[in-house]
Amino acid sequence: MGWIPFHDAANSKPLFLTIYATVIVGIVFSSFYVFSAIYSADSSTWFSSSSSSSSASSLIHVDQGPNVSQRTDWGAVPAPPPKSPKSQNMWTRPIWEAPPRGEKRPSLKAFQLTKTLVEQRVKDNVIIVTFGNYAFMDFILTWVKHLTDLGISNLLVGAMDTKLLEALYWRGVPVFDMGSHMSTIDVGWGTPTFHKMGREKVILIDALLPFGYELLMCDTDMVWLKNPLPYLARFPGADVLTSSDQVVPTVVDDRLDIWQQVGAAYNIGIFHWRPTDSAKKLAREWKEMLLADDKIWDQNGFNDLVRRQLGPSVDEDSGLAYAYDGNLKLGLLPASIFCSGHTYFVQSMYQQLRLEPYAVHTTFQYAGTDGKRHRLREAKVFYDPPEYYDSPGGFLTFKPSIPKSLLLDGEHNLESHFALINYQMKQIRTALAIASLLKRTLVMPPLWCRLDRLWFPHPGVLEGSITRQPFLCPLDHVFEVNVMLKEFPEDEFGPGINIREYSFFDNPLMPKQVKDSWLDVQLCREGSPGCNVTNNTSSLGIRLPKHSTEETFKSVFSLFKDVKVIQFSTMQDAFLGFTDKKTEEKFRKRVKRYVGIWCCVKGSDPGHIYYDMYWDEKPNWKPIPPQASEDDHPPW
Repeated sequence: MGWIPFHDAANSKPLFLTIYATVIVGIVFSSFYVFSAIYSADSSTWFSSSSSSSSASSLIHVDQGPNVSQRTDWGAVPAPPPKSPKSQNMWTRPIWEAPPRGEKRPSLKAFQLTKTLVEQRVKDNVIIVTFGNYAFMDFILTWVKHLTDLGISNLLVGAMDTKLLEALYWRGVPVFDMGSHMSTIDVGWGTPTFHKMGREKVILIDALLPFGYELLMCDTDMVWLKNPLPYLARFPGADVLTSSDQVVPTVVDDRLDIWQQVGAAYNIGIFHWRPTDSAKKLAREWKEMLLADDKIWDQNGFNDLVRRQLGPSVDEDSGLAYAYDGNLKLGLLPASIFCSGHTYFVQSMYQQLRLEPYAVHTTFQYAGTDGKRHRLREAKVFYDPPEYYDSPGGFLTFKPSIPKSLLLDGEHNLESHFALINYQMKQIRTALAIASLLKRTLVMPPLWCRLDRLWFPHPGVLEGSITRQPFLCPLDHVFEVNVMLKEFPEDEFGPGINIREYSFFDNPLMPKQVKDSWLDVQLCREGSPGCNVTNNTSSLGIRLPKHSTEETFKSVFSLFKDVKVIQFSTMQDAFLGFTDKKTEEKFRKRVKRYVGIWCCVKGSDPGHIYYDMYWDEKPNWKPIPPQASEDDHPPW
């Protein structure tokens, strides 16, 4: 006979009856608590509590435009972490733990920046802060995710608009209200609103330092790849440690950059402040400077102040220098491991020096916010929602074919660079046409360049840099990524063509069901043995005649609509062209806008050269700058 607690208790002495009753009541209440916790878990949490083991299904859920260029609604993912003790509040509970279901969001006053608020997130006297508006929601979530994956939780996000504050609060991200009343859209680099954001940063630094905590201030367009706090702690005497736009290495290890050799601007996208008198004095004067003149760019103001007096070295070993007022101790974070967009994406400086990068900041790029996002995607360090990796209609990819001579032979000059780019561009043009025809998303190939792209004249690569030639260049060096992601009227430009980054299939977030649904297409010479599509179709691969018509493509690939990925062995001579002339005209009108410029030739004004998607149709085309003002326009 099994144990019947109430039966046994009824035959026991009163003391034991009391004990048994207490035990049973405890079990009942414990069960009630467990089940209530399970069924009341908030389904609006973005990541699970163990963010380092998150899978693709636990990432953002978001409605997107056709090319994922805009975020319109940040949805919910049912992956709630275990609930923290009831004594914890919205500032102290674990990141990604959303507020309880049915709870009303506190008033904006509760999100005001105070020392009491900050001290609840501080650890080891350090707080890490970024800020932004709703347009950068995905960047901010990526920034937070990287930090939590590194085991760092002493962070705060400043919200410049209520929409961002609301969204972050319901996702369990510690957020405070900056009271900026900023627009929720992307304001664009260099605009008056952009400069207003810069001033807000300085005001924020000036407000935080008097709280007495070390401050690691970051822009939202950077990500952390390694915990920087132990590195920063190696320089306890520094008042300010800042990143820079230095592109020539001054050290080959992880020491601070040699301040005497850094001629580039100090970059305020990543810098660390200690709450010393000198640092607080600098922040206060910097704020007063910007508020007095709204035409001063925040970074220029910082550089002007810090360089007012620069040197001597504080000592022989630390790498610090006196700066600003002669008392502030300044250190320059090494550009090889606190990377700019150039040292990371172009030079791969950390790889060449066999170092581990701490951070990458998406500077030195040419396509606005879309270009920043695409670069982080190419590096597989941007977090996208699951649907990004499983697009309706499936994907199209191809194996790029480049002769060795175009990559390696001869000098690296304008002619060899454009010959290499044009050869790749023609293949990409064909791939865009097939993607448009089959209504598939094109996975762009890796792009090889012989010459760097900058905003000013240069000899091909920056002198003193360690840029290898040729090098795998970011897509925005040649293609206008922001234009490719832009929505055009379909009646004028034909259907939109979605794109993905070249590293797309190597991303660990790529779902297995996409990778497993794959069709290889081998191009063959029509009439050769086995080159007959009518009896050569299987789920593993097919052979397709070169120069196939639009009708052939539609007929053959209608059989593989459910296949997620179609990969061509090459794009050379794959497609004869659109049958309908109007369709062809619309396609041309669209893709002509997809390419940008190379910049810039020394001794020439203007010095830029336009890429031309249809260069091969112009027998006398040469890579030269516009020869007259009337020629200075894109080739469309």
